[in-house]
Amino acid sequence: MLVAKNISKKFSGIIALDKVNLELLPGRVNAIIGENGAGKSTLMKIFSGVYTEYEGSLLYKGNVVRFSSTKDAEKAGIVIIHQELNLVPQLTIAENIFLGRELLNPFGLLDKPKMKSETKQLLQRVQLNIPPGTPVGKLKVGQQQLVEIARALHTNAELIIMDEPTSAITDREVEHLFKIIDELKAAGKTIVYISHKLKELFLKADRYIVLRDGSTVAAGDMKEVTQDTLIEMMAGRKIVIERNSAAVDSAEPLLELKNISLKNPSVSSAWLVKDVSFTLHKGEILGLYGLMGAGRTELMETLFGLHPKLSSGTVRIDSLPQRLKSPADAVAAGIMLVPEDRKRQGLCLDLAVRPNTSITVLEKLQANGLMISKAKERSLVKEYIKQLNIKTASQETLSRHLSGGNQQKIVIAKWLAKKPKVLLLDGPTRGIDVGAKAELYKLIKELAATGVGIIVVSSEIPEILALAHRVLVMCEGELTGNLPVAEASESGLLQLAIHKN
Repeated sequence: MLVAKNISKKFSGIIALDKVNLELLPGRVNAIIGENGAGKSTLMKIFSGVYTEYEGSLLYKGNVVRFSSTKDAEKAGIVIIHQELNLVPQLTIAENIFLGRELLNPFGLLDKPKMKSETKQLLQRVQLNIPPGTPVGKLKVGQQQLVEIARALHTNAELIIMDEPTSAITDREVEHLFKIIDELKAAGKTIVYISHKLKELFLKADRYIVLRDGSTVAAGDMKEVTQDTLIEMMAGRKIVIERNSAAVDSAEPLLELKNISLKNPSVSSAWLVKDVSFTLHKGEILGLYGLMGAGRTELMETLFGLHPKLSSGTVRIDSLPQRLKSPADAVAAGIMLVPEDRKRQGLCLDLAVRPNTSITVLEKLQANGLMISKAKERSLVKEYIKQLNIKTASQETLSRHLSGGNQQKIVIAKWLAKKPKVLLLDGPTRGIDVGAKAELYKLIKELAATGVGIIVVSSEIPEILALAHRVLVMCEGELTGNLPVAEASESGLLQLAIHKN
């Protein structure tokens, strides 16, 4: 269906792609695999008309093409579901799905009833039970991802690129997406599937293509390769991630929550979080598991002071009660949040790596009480670029030009610079490859060893088991499980996540 020949692309002196060659076959799921910064998303943006300037050539259905825009690519039959969600927050779900291809009635006016009706059918297809008139900005990341998938299905595309389509949706929704993929395959569609969840690839992919450092290093049939071999191809080294078996050194309480509750702003009688109580000890890593809508993100936001008028309960740090009426209060108490949506809530995308990293500690970088010492700032940023292995051409590279995984590392770096007591990590490895995950896991464990208390929210049970000393489970806003990781199993955690006690 599509052939790439010697595709190369540079950004600000960084070689993102270096003479990439590959073939995408129809009626197959073609997995593109590689670490963050390997060039996967850049290549997909060339295929879908986002990037129009590059070296090399594309053959689509046997003809040389060079798309001038995403609309040009869509017209040809190529559509992309972006890893970094590409929706307009202020518009409704229906308006986003029909953006640029609106339906008109016989009078030349927008046919809103028909657009809403078709949107409702698409939402049913991806099992998202939300009114079409809901503004996208009010949706959680996982729900937005389902809207992206629905939007792609609305086009009669022949080549569908799925860039991390399951990174923020639950296992149940993943199963439904897989059924949709089977339908598309049966119809002869070409599927490009990018995911760092190797288990998914072995379930759904027919072929693999491995990118490393912007170049194609291997390709073949999935049935002829093992997971360990794929990881070595991606990383150029062996990577082993095991269950956390270390014990917590301290029994000293660090963070104590009692009866934390959060009202639903849309339904006054309902609760997003209800009577959650637990203790986090110094040096302990708590894994917080649950399905979409369980209230995990809302709990983290409440601890960060984001919903003071709707929340209640008691929070103590080092046995002292805290009044968390704003994020500034939370930061002053030593609580830092790496949010679920790094683009909207964690970064200033149009600022460089340097100011994004130093923004939390500007008062410490003053040279004379007025001006920021550039030397101190560059030294600090250099330290975190090295510590977190952030791939960037320089400190002055715009954050939007970095891969999703490297953007996430900057969000983490800015809070590490602030020396947190409690670090809240909401989906910290979303869109991050297995190699970078291993680095991040190591960093999280090293932080815990210094006495930092860490709560990791994740939809991936293997990640919870690899990191946590203890596992908390939420279902419909309530805490349904609190158990040592040694007693946790995948089936047991799923049961707690589905059924309230």
